[in-house]
Amino acid sequence: MMAADELAGRLTKKNLVGTILLVLMCLSLPTLTLSEPPGEPCPHGDYEVEKGICCNKCPRGTKLVEKCNATGQRSKCESCPEKEYTDQENFHPNCHRCKTCKVHEETVSACQKDQNTVCRCKAGFYKSKIDSEAYQCLQCTTCGENKKQKQECTAEKNTECECIENYYKAKSKCILCTNCTAECQHHCSTALPVTTIDPKNDQYLIKTIAVVAFIAGVSLAVVAIVTFVATKRFTRKKLLKQSSLPADGSPDPCEQVLVHNEELSDNMGVKAVPQSPVSEQEPSNLPDCIPLEIKIPDLIYTVLDLVPVLRVKQLVRSLGVKDTEIEQAEVDHRSCREAHYQMLRVWAERGSLAGAGGRGGMMHWPLLQELLAELRKMHLGHAAEELETKYGIQ
Repeated sequence: MMAADELAGRLTKKNLVGTILLVLMCLSLPTLTLSEPPGEPCPHGDYEVEKGICCNKCPRGTKLVEKCNATGQRSKCESCPEKEYTDQENFHPNCHRCKTCKVHEETVSACQKDQNTVCRCKAGFYKSKIDSEAYQCLQCTTCGENKKQKQECTAEKNTECECIENYYKAKSKCILCTNCTAECQHHCSTALPVTTIDPKNDQYLIKTIAVVAFIAGVSLAVVAIVTFVATKRFTRKKLLKQSSLPADGSPDPCEQVLVHNEELSDNMGVKAVPQSPVSEQEPSNLPDCIPLEIKIPDLIYTVLDLVPVLRVKQLVRSLGVKDTEIEQAEVDHRSCREAHYQMLRVWAERGSLAGAGGRGGMMHWPLLQELLAELRKMHLGHAAEELETKYGIQ
């Protein structure tokens, strides 16, 4: 009994293993079927006309007359007519027209049923491409003056030229070498050195040049300012010297200034007036002179030369001239300069009546000081400085 049970158990295990193997084989069958490569629809060289119907192509030199209609049939082909060709297997109903050689071309081989005409440029001409397919035959170039032939002209390539000895190429011309250059090494005692530029050194050089240029600019500006100040001081001292104290032994200094300025009155319009007597309690030093009196017309024309035309009205308004007086001056005088002169004249005469001006058409210091102050308020300091320089005012 035990032997029978053991045998039955072994058979059961074998059956189970066999069953599993059988199931695995069944599952793998679809996969194996799908992995097989599909069959070619048509044999090599044929083409499919309809599903399942394959026709043959016509050989070179022929064209298709009638395609096949069923499996196993062959297409009907016939030879190309004269002056036509096909150079590949095809299924076209027409052949290609043979090429005719153009001007400046010659025939290498005539057209055949399976090959087109072969042309090339004639001697003395070369092929110049127009695009990827078209071309034209152009006449070969002849090397010009001071040139020699480097490569002979062929049907496919133009002539190549180069400069003769001791000449170099510049703008398609060959020019005679006259000095040492890269193209004219025979004029050099030694070969030209090849120099390389270090970018770091180049940047350092640029920075150095910029610093030097900045220092030079500042130095020039300082020199210009110093020169201007020195010239201005020298001019003032010279003018003051001409109208300052006289030499030893001369009479009253203010009288000397008066005589000197009367001699210059034609050019400067300046007249000096002596100061009132010095009190006995004052020290024995030389007395100061009363500020110069200036001819009013001369001053006005000088102001008009220094002040911009468009700012004269602003100046006279700041000096107290009324708008009605400005308008009256413009009505009375068509000339802009004369109208401006009249405006300044109104101011000067009013100052004279108020006691600030001098007598006999002369202007005294208080009125001139008012004018200089207003010029500086209007940022016309250069005009004020010119007036001070002209009249020796410090």
